[in-house]
Amino acid sequence: MHRRERAYYDRDNNRVVRPFEWGLPFVVDHVNGHDPRDVLRQHTENALRASDEFYALPAINDFNLDGDQLTWTSAVHTAAVENNLARARFFPAKPRNGRRPHRAVVVVPQWNAQPESHVEACRIFNLLGISALRLTVPYHQERRPPELERADHLVSPNVGRTIQSFRQGVLDTRAAVRWLTNAGYDRIGILGTSIGSCISFLAFAHDQQIVAGTFNHVSGYVADVAWHGLSTRHVREGFADHLTLEELREYWSPISPVPFIPRLPAMGRRPMRFISARYDLTFPVKLTHEVIAEVRGHDLPLDVVWLPCGHYTTGEMPWKAIDAWKIATFFRKHL
Repeated sequence: MHRRERAYYDRDNNRVVRPFEWGLPFVVDHVNGHDPRDVLRQHTENALRASDEFYALPAINDFNLDGDQLTWTSAVHTAAVENNLARARFFPAKPRNGRRPHRAVVVVPQWNAQPESHVEACRIFNLLGISALRLTVPYHQERRPPELERADHLVSPNVGRTIQSFRQGVLDTRAAVRWLTNAGYDRIGILGTSIGSCISFLAFAHDQQIVAGTFNHVSGYVADVAWHGLSTRHVREGFADHLTLEELREYWSPISPVPFIPRLPAMGRRPMRFISARYDLTFPVKLTHEVIAEVRGHDLPLDVVWLPCGHYTTGEMPWKAIDAWKIATFFRKHL
């Protein structure tokens, strides 16, 4: 299985090792010549202390649904014009017995997902009478600036831009939840895969409107995945010796799940399902066990599904079908 995972990784030959940058302008307005480490430490302290403000969603007045395409202005403004228009594809369930559906799932795909990724899952939800809203993650598809072949700005050796990108993903996810709420849906779940799992968890930890979550591939700290994961080798190479893993873990704590797990008990017993792969080299299994233990240590309603495959091979049969079944049955029960 590990051999197959590495073969899938080697199939993509357009990864670029980008230079290390502190990226302070992406997270603070004024640097004033301070040590970048001090600036980032202070940013982490502020964001963790007041995460409700860090992930607060402002008013959005330009939601526009054209066919199945929903757009709005992202709450985070970036230098890439294309990326500032948030996008999602809407899959409404048909009314049953004359009653309009009231259940919906926000779907947050993986890093470098293709346009049809997770569309099959959305259609399965529709068969269950559940509507789905598939988010386009920052720097993906129409949101990707022309100079990029891959969505490199979402996770990169630019410390500050990665923070900004994840925060944008969380706020876009919360905006998708708000649109569904405004449209009359009162039972909203969330499904996230890989990086989308992290973004979804952060939204789940900051949005009471989300009543259930399935997280496909899980890990506690973004830094540890970037440092040790197969799919982020080129990101790790870009960091070189500019900082340590411990430093990066601290700087990226505001975009990592573990610091926000203690928030969850006060938000009610909302069911969660973690779906993980026993032979995952991208989200190393040790990291998955650690975050599972952390969640269980807070007596939260979590169940865990282990698939006998890896990160990439989750998209192959028969594991793809098992994954879909575990996702569908969870939301059929809890929405």
